[in-house]
Amino acid sequence: MSIISEFKEFAIKGNAVDMAVGIIIGAAFGKIVNSLVNDIIMPPIGFLLGGTNFSDLRLILKAEVGDNPEVAISYGLFINNVVNFLIVAFSIFLVVKAINSMKKAAPEVKK
Repeated sequence: MSIISEFKEFAIKGNAVDMAVGIIIGAAFGKIVNSLVNDIIMPPIGFLLGGTNFSDLRLILKAEVGDNPEVAISYGLFINNVVNFLIVAFSIFLVVKAINSMKKAAPEVKK
């Protein structure tokens, strides 16, 4: 079987289409979660911690000197990304759990 015919068979089965739809929805979901964390969750947390903007939190290792930029560890952005990840992971867990609960139990085969 040639590579072209194998690809046609793969694409026609719908696997490629399903995967593309999943990737597009996943990207859009990622943007929604990113906005949720950056625009809704983190501002109140920053307010409760004395008006801190988490994106600006960093540990400066070397200050800017002339044309050399500052060297810093941006741990505030890391915290935002951890919160993003936790929300996405929990959401995926809930979706998989819902799908698994909707699956019908396979009937037992008696021998």
